[in-house]
Amino acid sequence: MITPHGGKLVNRLATEEEKKELLEKAKHLPKIVAGDRYVGHCEMIAIGGYSPLNGFMTKDEAESVIKDVHLPNGLLWSIPILLPIEENIWNSLKIGDEVAIYDKYNRPIAIVVVEDKYTLSLDFYCHNVFKTTDENHPGVAFVKSAGNYFIGGELIRLLNRPVREGIDEKYYQDPADVRKIIEEKGWKNVVAFQTRNPIHRAHEYIIKCALETMDGALIHPLVGETKNDDIPAPVRMQCYEVLIENYFNKNRIHLSVLPAPMHYAGPREAVHHMLMRKNYGCTHMIIGRDHAGVGNYYGTYEAQEFVEQFIDELGIKPLKFEHAFYCTKCENMATSKTCPHPKEDHIHLSGTKVRAMLREGKRPPKEFSRTEVADILIKWATSV
Repeated sequence: MITPHGGKLVNRLATEEEKKELLEKAKHLPKIVAGDRYVGHCEMIAIGGYSPLNGFMTKDEAESVIKDVHLPNGLLWSIPILLPIEENIWNSLKIGDEVAIYDKYNRPIAIVVVEDKYTLSLDFYCHNVFKTTDENHPGVAFVKSAGNYFIGGELIRLLNRPVREGIDEKYYQDPADVRKIIEEKGWKNVVAFQTRNPIHRAHEYIIKCALETMDGALIHPLVGETKNDDIPAPVRMQCYEVLIENYFNKNRIHLSVLPAPMHYAGPREAVHHMLMRKNYGCTHMIIGRDHAGVGNYYGTYEAQEFVEQFIDELGIKPLKFEHAFYCTKCENMATSKTCPHPKEDHIHLSGTKVRAMLREGKRPPKEFSRTEVADILIKWATSV
């Protein structure tokens, strides 16, 4: 099986005995209330999803990743994993202190050692990672709104999992769990499909194309924090379930969720998504049109070009697909590689247009979305 990034799967999960002791200890430590994004980071670090990271980045690590797309030790890493805190707490801490991370429900989540205290040039960060400092970009907005007082250091143990809302617990499987499932199925070549949207006909098509040469596919929707106008994760999960039930060979598909937050960092995030799926045991990953993009900040196939630069370091291979559509002349799904007909014969709707249709109770054409998926989306859109 493919080796985790850095050679070993990180595990910072507390045993029951450790948890009891550390929960008591947390009561007497400086308290940091973290947003959902950073609580999600705590879980991803602890379960090994961010291997080789075993904590939040120090300044040297953050600046190395921001500038050079590598950790100081030379290992490929593309997205800073940071812990911003309030200025008054930051000022009160000293190197070597331990802090307790709490969620918005006042639940202790993790204990972190303060190995570094620092600030960053946030414009330099955003320019390098998101290719823009425009605060209309959701990733830039997340960074700028969080402040500029960071601590870095090892996450000792995860004390509690984040609160799950509306998604069956069975889909929350750690990298070690998914690796075991892949091994039990006997899959040698496993392709991951990253999504933060419902799977429409174009996505279905490229997953099935990939499956023709793979042993199995991990449909791995991201269910951590996303931007406000994205379709909620529980609604998306219903869509994935009904699609797999009716249109996929269930023996070749595994559905699990990724509890990481979304950054909308386009090319940089494509690398990030690949490294996480490598940790989950996948050998390949689908990188399609404008992967992890938003608006018009990135080129259509810029993410595909970016990951190619690191092909020897990734350890997981990209499966690159062009934009898929339904061709009325071919009478099937296709891409520009396989279809000779002009765009006037192609049925494609943007996510924005689909959401507008759904809010009006209008059904997207069957060539774009399966009926069962459209039913779920219309019910959601007309109820909000």
